[in-house]
Amino acid sequence: MTMPNFLLIGAQKSGSTSLYAYLNQHPQIFMSPLKEPRFFAFEGEKPNFRGPGDEKLYESIVGDIEAYRTLFEGVSKEKAIGEASVVYLYISRAPERIRHYIPGVKVIAILRNPVERAYSAFLHLTRDRKEPLRDFARALRAEEERIRNNWGPIWHYKQVGFYYVQLKRYYETFAREQIKVYLYEDLNDDPIKVMKDIYSFLGVEDAFVPEVSRRYNVSGIPTNEGWYALYTFLLGQNLAKSIVKPLLPSGLRRRVSTTLLSTLQDRTLVKPPLPTEVRQQLTELYREDILKLQELIGRDLSQWLR
Repeated sequence: MTMPNFLLIGAQKSGSTSLYAYLNQHPQIFMSPLKEPRFFAFEGEKPNFRGPGDEKLYESIVGDIEAYRTLFEGVSKEKAIGEASVVYLYISRAPERIRHYIPGVKVIAILRNPVERAYSAFLHLTRDRKEPLRDFARALRAEEERIRNNWGPIWHYKQVGFYYVQLKRYYETFAREQIKVYLYEDLNDDPIKVMKDIYSFLGVEDAFVPEVSRRYNVSGIPTNEGWYALYTFLLGQNLAKSIVKPLLPSGLRRRVSTTLLSTLQDRTLVKPPLPTEVRQQLTELYREDILKLQELIGRDLSQWLR
């Protein structure tokens, strides 16, 4: 049975949904139709996470190896086979379980300034009407209690940002040449360059140019309920979309969807500035981890400390 030969392991809110979409365009790459099966984090269990909306968010967890293998039944001649479960970076048992099943796997991580990442996760849950607190500082203070009460990883705003501790587990488990680390800034500044480098890493044709004009899973606070309702309708699965889909060529459908959704994102979602005091507090919290991380991955991360 087919298993993946590469994994996108996270971090949350660091561009993984966009990377998944861009990878999925390449004719020599097969991506699991379920973006986040989370198998290697939760094999043999069905976590009972108790945060608002967690039941639906984590209902798609695949905890059985045979069910996991069925995700890749559609593989034909693709060279690179992958999936993108962003909890793999955060959940400590994941590297060992990955090595058990696919020791030669290639691992891709994309990391975002942990302060910005935490705030983006807060805005993401605010956008989806799940975060009960409207003040980010209060939500940060509530984090330890939420973890004790078994709220899911998406609510661990601060803890998810300690990348050195998390990524070090992978360097201790796999050969360095099996691991590629990118920064969120890389993807924003030159997405084509990042994708070509990933294609080379995966051993597929790196001359392929993906459509990268659309940003996926953008966080923000809705400002217009009408536009936001249309935006969520177009993002979701519904009867109207299933009827229209077979009538339009895939290329045309993708171009129309990209243009429309990008326009609606700009009209409906805004990102209020992160309060300076909170930014400074979080930066100091992460300082030691960031300094260790830049040594681990060989990248200058001084901009994250400003």
